Amino acid sequence: VQLQASGGGLVQAGGSLRLSCAASGRTFSSYAMGWFRQAPGKEREFVAAIGWSGGNTYYGDSVKGRFTISRDNAKNTVYLQMNSLKPEDTAIYYCAAHPSPIGLRVGAADYWGQGTQVTVSS
Repeated sequence: VQLQASGGGLVQAGGSLRLSCAASGRTFSSYAMGWFRQAPGKEREFVAAIGWSGGNTYYGDSVKGRFTISRDNAKNTVYLQMNSLKPEDTAIYYCAAHPSPIGLRVGAADYWGQGTQVTVSS
C-alpha cells in the first residue's frame, strides 16, 4: 500500500482544513487507517484512527471534539476534517495504515505516507 497525503496549508486559528490520504493497492479496505503528527522538536503524536469498515474511530485527547476521521473505501481515501484549529496543531501530518486501529493508537503502522504540513497562525 502506498499512501499520499494532501490538503495541508496555512490557516488562521479557529479555521478548518481537510486532509486527504489516497492509497494505492487493492487491499486498502482491509486496513485500519490513521493520522499522526509531529511538530518540530516533539515526538510523533497519535491523532486519529478508523477501522476498515469506518465503524470504529479513535482520537487523541488533544483533538477530540475538533477533528473527525472518515474514509471512503470506494475511493481508497481517508480524510481528516480539522475544525477549531489552534496554533498548537501546527505540525507535519502523516497518514498510516495498519491491520488494526488499536495498533495505530499505540504507534504501530505497516505503511506511512510522506506527510503534509499544517500551519496554524495565531
